Amino acid sequence: MARPSEQFTCQSCGETYRKWQGRCDSCGEWNSLLESTGDTAVPSGLTTGKGRSLTFTALNADISEHKRTLSRIGELDRVLGGGFVPGSSILIGGDPGIGKSTLLLQAVAKMALAGSSCIYISGEEATQQITMRARRLGLADAPVQLASANSIRDIITSVEKAETPKLLVIDSIQTVFADNLPSAPGSVAQVRASAQELIRLARKTGTSVILVGHVTKDGQIAGPRVLEHMVDTVLYFEGDRGHQFRILRAVKNRFGATDEIGVFEMSDRGLQQVENPSSLFISSPDKTISGASVFAGMEGSRPLLVEIQGLVAPTAQATPRRAVVGWDASRLAMLLAVLDTRCELSFSGSEVYLNVAGGLRVQEPAADLAVAAALVSSASDIPVPAGSLFFGEIGLSGEVRPVGQTDARLKEAAKLGFTTAIIPAGSKVKGGAMKIIEVEHLREIVSLFTETKAVSRAV
Repeated sequence: MARPSEQFTCQSCGETYRKWQGRCDSCGEWNSLLESTGDTAVPSGLTTGKGRSLTFTALNADISEHKRTLSRIGELDRVLGGGFVPGSSILIGGDPGIGKSTLLLQAVAKMALAGSSCIYISGEEATQQITMRARRLGLADAPVQLASANSIRDIITSVEKAETPKLLVIDSIQTVFADNLPSAPGSVAQVRASAQELIRLARKTGTSVILVGHVTKDGQIAGPRVLEHMVDTVLYFEGDRGHQFRILRAVKNRFGATDEIGVFEMSDRGLQQVENPSSLFISSPDKTISGASVFAGMEGSRPLLVEIQGLVAPTAQATPRRAVVGWDASRLAMLLAVLDTRCELSFSGSEVYLNVAGGLRVQEPAADLAVAAALVSSASDIPVPAGSLFFGEIGLSGEVRPVGQTDARLKEAAKLGFTTAIIPAGSKVKGGAMKIIEVEHLREIVSLFTETKAVSRAV
């Protein structure tokens, strides 16, 4: 064996270097390199000795014994793809105080009350604190096995001695450490080693393991990026703490669809499911206010209606302000350029504010048409026609391009009382009770409110 060599490891991405430097070339972080001891030698006989024979499985093997376990929280099961898969590992992140521990405590309590063995281990709180929260949520009678520990060796030993649980929650992975590593808890080496041991335990016993992860100031899960590659599912909690709504979004799922969301409402009884989230993010279909339009979007497999609010205000400043909440700022700049060039609407002397109501963040390009309608409505001070909604992607030439899952969007809108849909021309619509208006160019949206010249004078 060769002598251990000194190396420096980036605490953000896990990249290693032979010598210290101020900036990590891999992730760009400054002062993130810490000294560690690495062993680069290959153990003698590792490549020449014989290994054990592997057992191969056919693609059509019977998987009936690996049925999912429901959490008894419908929105959480939706995001997971139908429940917990035996032996899976799940990583959940979010801002402090957004509701991660509350949701997981509700999940393990409901599963335990249904007869499943569940273990909740916290490295941040004492068992008395968790008991007080459970009592406040009305879950104190649930037979959950609760413990407070930080040593991965103690956690593995205790879980293996206990009855094999259906669900194991570790809150959080940054507080767990392996005593055979010299680095502090939360470092790259500790997080990677602890997570690997827990994932190995999950696959060995068939237990579903949930790891709670801290997030950085940028909203990313702290620790090495390889942690997200190691687990099977990555969930993020989104939402402003000033709003009572919380969005649980799947950004990676080996056993289900990605970009699926679950909607919750924070209350004094914990996180409550929202059965019809579209009703939370929109006002009445008959409401007529200039600068507001309704967008029929898709979040994973779920149609979701949200209100887009736009405000165009005159200003004397040389550089008008552009403020965006819940949408892509660069896409707003592109849309304003298209309105200026293709529709002869000049926003150069006006401040533009755009907001997605309810604290939701919209990422679909299909929201272009609804955003354009809100801006033109605000500029002309003419309300959007009552009971109407918009969806469609806008190209640089001003053409309105079709988007997918049109029928699902229209069905959700009709259920909430909308009567008119302004959609791209060429969309495949199977028919229904709603009035369909197909548009080919952005100029047709402008003509829904007023003549182009009149809007230009108003702006």
